[in-house]
Amino acid sequence: MSTLFVLLAVAVIFIYFFRRDIKEKIVPQKEKYYTIDDQFNSDKRERQKEIDALLSKMKENGVDDLTEKELNRLNELSKK
Repeated sequence: MSTLFVLLAVAVIFIYFFRRDIKEKIVPQKEKYYTIDDQFNSDKRERQKEIDALLSKMKENGVDDLTEKELNRLNELSKK
């Protein structure tokens, strides 16, 4: 019984000290392993989504429907 308790205590201590390493092996963080190209492509997709949203809003009701802030943001994104 005491041997089982000691083994259980050792297992708990082991898991406590190495919990980050164990978690990384089971569920790795995707952002941690981004390459520069992956980050660039992700940013590009986000910019494109924002441009598409602004253009679709403009398509529905015309340019006058966009606020000044949205127009500035669209101009800024189109320059990139």
